[in-house]
Amino acid sequence: MIRDLEFNPAAIEDVPAIWLLLQQGIRLRRSQGSKQWQDGYPNPETVEEDIRQDAGFVLCEGDQVIAYVALMVNGEPEYDNIQQGSWKGVGDYLVFHRLAVSEDYLGHGLGKRMFLEIERHARKLGVKNLRADTSFDNGAMLAIFEKKGYSYCGKVYFRGQERLAYEKVLE
Repeated sequence: MIRDLEFNPAAIEDVPAIWLLLQQGIRLRRSQGSKQWQDGYPNPETVEEDIRQDAGFVLCEGDQVIAYVALMVNGEPEYDNIQQGSWKGVGDYLVFHRLAVSEDYLGHGLGKRMFLEIERHARKLGVKNLRADTSFDNGAMLAIFEKKGYSYCGKVYFRGQERLAYEKVLE
């Protein structure tokens, strides 16, 4: 049973634990035949940069890091180039990237919990637009987008790969 979960900014000491989570995600995506996260990204340097920019956040059970996400306000220049659609919200947005959950906790609802924490963080910052993207073959993330009220907005491109862009406008 999962208890005593805390969502906090990541510290540089968390990088090895975060990198382990991301490696698990990389392996999972590969086993599913996906090209997402198979090109050397993300990597430990990405996580370190997230933390330096105060964008890395961890969900911990006690002192164990069990999930990670990077959160940035207006932090995705590629979102300015959305194609075959448009963003619904206006003004500032909170983008989230590199969401990963420990394979030991898959099936325990931590992905949904992370979405709740992302919303809480946005509200705390006074930001009403949540934006994210994923690969067309990331069924788990696409399902969470649907369940959590995100709308498909169009396509964006990262490192030559097409990504599906989603947004939720908070009330």
